[in-house]
Amino acid sequence: MRLAMRPLLLLSAFALIGLTACTNPTAEQRASGEPFDPNEQSNRKMHQFNLAVDKKLFRPASTGYTSVIPDPFIDSVGTFTDNLSMPRVMVNGLLQGDLKTAGIALSRFAINTTIGFGGLADAATDFGIPWADADFGQTLHVWGFKEGAYLELPFFGPSNERDAIGMVMDLLTNPLSYYVHNPVKFGAVFEVVDRMGDRGRYAATVDSILYESADGYAQARLIYLQNRRFELAGSGDDAYFDPYTDPYTDPYEDPYAE
Repeated sequence: MRLAMRPLLLLSAFALIGLTACTNPTAEQRASGEPFDPNEQSNRKMHQFNLAVDKKLFRPASTGYTSVIPDPFIDSVGTFTDNLSMPRVMVNGLLQGDLKTAGIALSRFAINTTIGFGGLADAATDFGIPWADADFGQTLHVWGFKEGAYLELPFFGPSNERDAIGMVMDLLTNPLSYYVHNPVKFGAVFEVVDRMGDRGRYAATVDSILYESADGYAQARLIYLQNRRFELAGSGDDAYFDPYTDPYTDPYEDPYAE
């Protein structure tokens, strides 16, 4: 067991070291108010790849899935996937010093795994236990690491340097990784099916952003940055405001508007 964990500890160390190499904007870039995207050319190429995957594979599969599968089953898959995330939420709550979030995550996981039929039913909500969420990208934010440059990841889509590292760390710090056989494949299957449900249900909205916008890449980037910063509100200093711009500017202003 100790030998098996050594590669994980090394990867964790390399990931944290990688944060110190995150790209930082210049003073001119901070003053411009534009999203910090020094890798825009390569990001746009990755965006086109993701669009091709979505158009030829994920979108038709998702719309077919939601048109055939009953809503209660789709909801159960979503609840099961959410339940699998609770150990990760608990760990990150502890790392952030947020005992309330950690306790809620532990309670939800224990209740939904037992009397919630392994997580297929959300019994915890019926008992009045609120929802909780935390990830390692948020933990790094609380620890003071800046988001770095914007990134478009293959298959996953919009992200940034901090959250990309956080995704890797979430896998390494999830306790289920040490108890579930082949946890990557196990969790990935349900994550993909859950995302198919969301993609199918909100197809019109997603299509309008990706395929009907004048610049789908810029629109997706803007929405991601605003939503992510809003999610981080209250968990650090920069919150959902752009950490590189004047704090008195409107965080929801569209930099691409005429």
